[in-house]
Amino acid sequence: MSAAARDLGIGQPAVSDRIEKLEAHLGTRLLRRNTRNMSLTHSGNLFYERSKTVIQAAEHALCVNEVSQGLQGKIRIAAPYSAGESLLMPALLQLQNEHPGLQVDVIFNDRVIDPVTEGVDLSLRLGEVSEGFFVARPLGIVHRVLLASPALLDKMGYPHSPDALVNYPFAAVSGVFASNRIQLITSESQLINVPVNVKFQSTHWRSVLTYLLAGHAIGVLQFPVCRNEIENGALIPLLSHYSIPPFNAYLLHPPAGMMSYETRICASLLEGYLRDSLVELM
Repeated sequence: MSAAARDLGIGQPAVSDRIEKLEAHLGTRLLRRNTRNMSLTHSGNLFYERSKTVIQAAEHALCVNEVSQGLQGKIRIAAPYSAGESLLMPALLQLQNEHPGLQVDVIFNDRVIDPVTEGVDLSLRLGEVSEGFFVARPLGIVHRVLLASPALLDKMGYPHSPDALVNYPFAAVSGVFASNRIQLITSESQLINVPVNVKFQSTHWRSVLTYLLAGHAIGVLQFPVCRNEIENGALIPLLSHYSIPPFNAYLLHPPAGMMSYETRICASLLEGYLRDSLVELM
């Protein structure tokens, strides 16, 4: 109460009086008070969150000249390492070129992050997303590729069937192939489970890429992170008559009523950039 009074330039009794009048007008308690502390009631928290949205909308309505000057403020985005580095970063560079006044804070990790509960504005996710208090915009699919280096194939030969894969050392991102099996899709669209011999695991895809390039193992990577290596012949796709199940990509954001102006515009722009990128990678 004292801090609010100082910010408003009024006395503390006046702040208390305004809170009481607001509670009387709304017909509900907004704050729990005792001699030691003060906390929001459920109604108080709901009123606070809704009020923030109204205030943000009013501020943007009063600052119409900012629209032509580009987006301002800060946006926090969460993304997995692979898609974040290979797909999101080019999109963010394009976004900031168009809106240089925008500050961007990126959080990389492979957990599924709910933008409503974990303090971010947007979240790029791969794979199926569970239900939550967010909107998931489908962006497209991220293909995955089974790979080996020419050096490894010269040494061990080319695997001509899925059953042969278990004879090769396998490198994987931690947690992806924890069962020592991978799934393949046949030319008849059937899904089969194939055993592999995991010899190396890492929490980051780049370590797996380095391991494959060194000729120590075969492995699976998302196509955007190994596209250049495939094109220049440093890595060779295996079992061309089979494919690895792809990941669905989503952009997660809070419900419309909880999004700021900046977040709403950024979500729309990033959705377009990322969709275009995934179409190019088909």
